[in-house]
Order: sequence, then C-alpha cells, then structure tokens
Amino acid sequence: MSHEKSYTTEEIAKLLRISKLTVYDLIKKGELPAYRVGRQMRVDESDLEAYKTRAKGGYRAAAQPVAYTLPVPGQAQQAPGQAQPTTGRNVIISGQDVSLDLLSSHLEKSDAALRPLRSYQGSLNSLVAMYTGKADIVSTHLFDGETMDYNVPYVRRLLSGHRFVVVNMLARWAGFYVQPGNPKQLLSWTDLTKSGVRMVNREKGSGARTLIEEQFRLASITGRDVNGYEREENSHLAVAGVVARKEADVGVGIEKAARMVGVEFVPLIKERYDLVILKTGENEALLKTVMDILHSAAFSKELEAVGGYDLSQTGKIMYETW
Repeated sequence: MSHEKSYTTEEIAKLLRISKLTVYDLIKKGELPAYRVGRQMRVDESDLEAYKTRAKGGYRAAAQPVAYTLPVPGQAQQAPGQAQPTTGRNVIISGQDVSLDLLSSHLEKSDAALRPLRSYQGSLNSLVAMYTGKADIVSTHLFDGETMDYNVPYVRRLLSGHRFVVVNMLARWAGFYVQPGNPKQLLSWTDLTKSGVRMVNREKGSGARTLIEEQFRLASITGRDVNGYEREENSHLAVAGVVARKEADVGVGIEKAARMVGVEFVPLIKERYDLVILKTGENEALLKTVMDILHSAAFSKELEAVGGYDLSQTGKIMYETW
C-alpha cells in the first residue's frame, strides 16, 4: 500500500501562494491530478512536484505512480487494481452563505456525475470568475443605487455577451452590527459620520461592500467622512467579531452573524440573494438539476431550519437571456 503524502486544496493553495479557486481551476483543466476522499479533494505530493516542474518550463515524470486522477472531460482514467471511476464534472460553486453548502450537498445527491467544489469568493469576484470560466454557479447580493434593484444590473454588465439565468435563492436582512443597547444610536447611514464612531468595513468585491458604497453615494458620504472605513474584514462573521470585541462600533452584514457572535443587529434592507448560471449546452442538465433542488420541499426544509431566510421567491427566475 502506498503511503505517499497528499495535500488538501487549502494546503495546495498555501504552498503555491494562489487562491483555492485557482487550485480548483487547475484540477478542472486536468493540469493538477486529484482524487476524492469523501467530500474532500486531495493531490499527491508527486503530482504536485510534477506540476511545479512543468510550470517552470520543464517536465519530469511523477516520482510514483498515480493512484487515480480526476477525469478530464471526455477522458476516463483507471488505476491498477481500481474499478473504472465514473466520469463526471466538477462544478465550482462560488459564494459565502451557508445555503450554498446545502445546495452543494443536494447537487451531489441528485446527480452522481456532478462533483460540487466550493469557493468562498465575494459577489463581484464570483461573477468575474464565471466570466473567465472559473466558476459554474455563483451567488450575488449586489445592490444597485440607480435602479434600487439587486444583482441584475451587475450581472448584465459583467456577463455581457454571455447567455445566463438569474434565479432567486433566498432573501435576508442586511444591516448594522452594533454594541448591545446600540449606545451610539446608529440607525441610518449618515449616523456613521458621527464623531467618535468607528466602523469596520468589508473587502472590495463583496456584496456588503457594494451595499455600503452605494448607500454612501446616495447619502453623499465619502470614505474620508467615516472613521475606520479603511479597515477591511473578509466575512460577515469577522466583521461582527470586530464589533463584539469592541474594536469598532459598527459594521455591516447579515442578521445571522449577529446572532452567532452576540452583537445587536439593526435591520436596514432586505437583500435578494440570487444564483447565476450560464446558459450553455454543457449547463443544460445542471440548470435543470439546480431548479429542481430549489423547488424541492427537502431543500426548503433545510433552509428553514437554518433560520433567518425569506424563501417566498426561492426558485423564481428574476432575469434570463435568450
């Protein structure tokens, strides 16, 4: 039995100093052989070294034989002594909400040929990844101050030239994280400009950051007007944690994180959380499977158990190109 060292996708990303999304892309293209252990993708050390050698411009055969590799489109591979693996397709789902983890689980159960892989990019970065062919299903919650609508204006601009469908996943409240009792009475966007108020921001490209910037624009607020605007965190939970530790007085995010961390939540806007899928021949079956899941009682029941979601429009097509 081989005891060769192997790495997770997270470990590969750290070793190569690249994003996990890039690792998934290398696997999807067949450039980095990988295999599944349960729900986890792993890469053998010899295959990683062989990839690094090729990336430097040379080629060196892997030091040890590959157990079995992730099939590339149109090509099935078989290892000695192993049954022929089922050919299938990696499906990269990009976004940060826990509902996407549930969707991933249902996809895996619904179609054995699909292998869901999760990427935790923000809304704008997820759409860019889809445009460049590095994501198959992306979630967005991008507020547009011109139309007072969510997602569609951004998707139309960023996916110009592509055919796509925007379908609702859920809705949820976004607002302020504040200290218990809201001692500084932070109830509106202009309140963030008060003297002595410290804000913690979200990273550029996230849906929360887009909401902040659009609301600031509508209220004629600039980043210079708000103390702490330059401090960024990469998740709702991280922002709520900064407020909980009293390192900031206010942050912007979703209600669920406030409950988890124990800060007070001031609801401001119900945001629409949509999925985007390109309409291609390859995605025809995937789109049908996703729509079936969104309309299923089992999926709705799991989302309801999480709590804090409005499912009144789940599965409704919000926009579609033809």
